[in-house]
Amino acid sequence: MTDMRHYRKSLWPLPPIMESEAGKERRVGVEIEFTGLDMDPIADIIIDHIGGSVSKKSDFDYRIKDTALGDFVVELDSAYIKRMSQERYEAEESNELEEFAEAIVGLVAKQLVPFEVVSPPIAVSDLWQLEDLFVALRLAGAKGTEASTKNAFGLHLNPEVPSCDATTVRRYIQAFLCLYEWIKVRSNVAISRRITPYIDPFKRDYVKHALADDYQPDMDQLIDDYIHFNPTRNRALDMLPLFAHIDEPRLRAKIDDPRVNARPTLHYRLPNSQIDNTQWALVHAWRDYLQVDALANDPERLERVRRAYCAYLDKTTNLLFGDWPEDVSRWLLPELL
Repeated sequence: MTDMRHYRKSLWPLPPIMESEAGKERRVGVEIEFTGLDMDPIADIIIDHIGGSVSKKSDFDYRIKDTALGDFVVELDSAYIKRMSQERYEAEESNELEEFAEAIVGLVAKQLVPFEVVSPPIAVSDLWQLEDLFVALRLAGAKGTEASTKNAFGLHLNPEVPSCDATTVRRYIQAFLCLYEWIKVRSNVAISRRITPYIDPFKRDYVKHALADDYQPDMDQLIDDYIHFNPTRNRALDMLPLFAHIDEPRLRAKIDDPRVNARPTLHYRLPNSQIDNTQWALVHAWRDYLQVDALANDPERLERVRRAYCAYLDKTTNLLFGDWPEDVSRWLLPELL
């Protein structure tokens, strides 16, 4: 077992910059959506693999506390159901009619709404430990995006940025914009997710604005520009949590959305939840994200890619006959493919 765990860890790639500006190892949070299991079995599997104990906020909102990796959340991804259930838990009294109504609504919701496991921020060198947990959930019956045409389930990565200065954040945005078409092909995003607004691509006007030769904004301008073009969480790379961390009053003045939680991370939302696919592993999505991370932290390579992509966008015929995902592959790190 020890040798196998070491083998898995050795296959897990790491970002080029391991520490944050605070001098600590960078961390990443993971969120995965699926159906096929109920709350208690999900909690039991987490505890079996990484320890901890259950604290129930409601029937649809559990905390798995004090695991080897920190505190996990297991929840039905429905704010209405969670609120109803929590109010009943907190009430001194509840009647049978209220409990029956909640049970019926919950039963219906579980056919339509996924459960979600949300990890704590995990050191990037420990992220590989989630692989065994995801395999255990699959073996127990977890079903992801591919199980049904109606399943618009996602895998989200929340990687901490190495620095929150304007230059670093701009480079992450530019790297993602340059690699988005390639990542979209790699991710094979399901039609059920492409027709929803949750992972909308950045519109062309913002892409060209943010990739312009003279775009060197300070942080205030970077935030204002982003919100002007993207006043929503619904982007394949959601920057709002990071901007709320950097300057929450500035963001809240224009984005009044309680779902935006301030944290020093990107919110990468593009990948499908493939938890039921025996050929899939978390490391696949992580490798694709690391191409963005590596490009953002290699200014010379990023400049070459940026210039090439701007030239590509300026050529009208490329809209019909171009193949940017193929063209950009020459600049990618082969060890991450």
